[in-house]
Amino acid sequence: MTTDDGDRQRSGGSDYGSVEGIGVELEGGLLRLTLDRAEKKNALSDAMIEGLIFVLQRANNDDSVRAVLLRAEGKDFCVGADIVARNRETSVRRRAGSIQRRLPGAAHRLIPLITEVQVPIVAAVQGHAAGIGLHLSLACDFTIVADDAVLWEPFVARGFTPDSGATWLLPRLVGVARAREILMLGRRLDGRTAAAWGMVHRSVPSDQLEIEAARLAAELAAGPTVTLGLTKWLVNTGLSKGLEESLAAEGFAMEVSSRSLDFKEGMQAFAERRPPDFGGM
Repeated sequence: MTTDDGDRQRSGGSDYGSVEGIGVELEGGLLRLTLDRAEKKNALSDAMIEGLIFVLQRANNDDSVRAVLLRAEGKDFCVGADIVARNRETSVRRRAGSIQRRLPGAAHRLIPLITEVQVPIVAAVQGHAAGIGLHLSLACDFTIVADDAVLWEPFVARGFTPDSGATWLLPRLVGVARAREILMLGRRLDGRTAAAWGMVHRSVPSDQLEIEAARLAAELAAGPTVTLGLTKWLVNTGLSKGLEESLAAEGFAMEVSSRSLDFKEGMQAFAERRPPDFGGM
């Protein structure tokens, strides 16, 4: 890769293009995605959802990407979908079923995609994370939140049912009883409580959030990428498999990972009693 190519990757230029409301920066194997609509508390527009889908699909096929860091500008991570703007743009009443038809290609494609991309994804969450903004962070492999962050499911308070993976993610993370409390009673959790409940990986003081998230993302970006991606796949799909299916999947993953260059480096480093230097291949 030439110097010009490197500059374009760092600016998110030719490789990923311009994405409305999202900053894209690729450097040293780490892809930084920044929700950049602070004046709207980073509420997701349809264009932002489409942009995130595009970038993550591209990243999944980009061998130079070894980890993703998802963060946000401003005081809040993401307060959900920008329903106000969507309603303002719609002057003609949609026919019945329009939500059910649109969701599979938008919000309901984004959340599964985060779990499917075979590189680790770290989310750094400050301020409010609500609705799809919360699910966006919880679908990541590691979610670090500020101690004073506010995590909230606003659906019942608005009179409609949850979407974008809420009823799949929460019971798996915190159990059914606590999921009901969050979804049906609308309980708001601060970062410390979310960490204590197992909803997120860790909570930290707000002034340490960016440092800790970047450190973890860099650690993952320096790891054995093939192995990390396959391990992510095993964990996320294993929840719906029986033991025999999981064992078969583990055998497949071990076969693939053992053919990687990073496996050879790991074995050689072990024999030479030194830290491994993984190249991500």
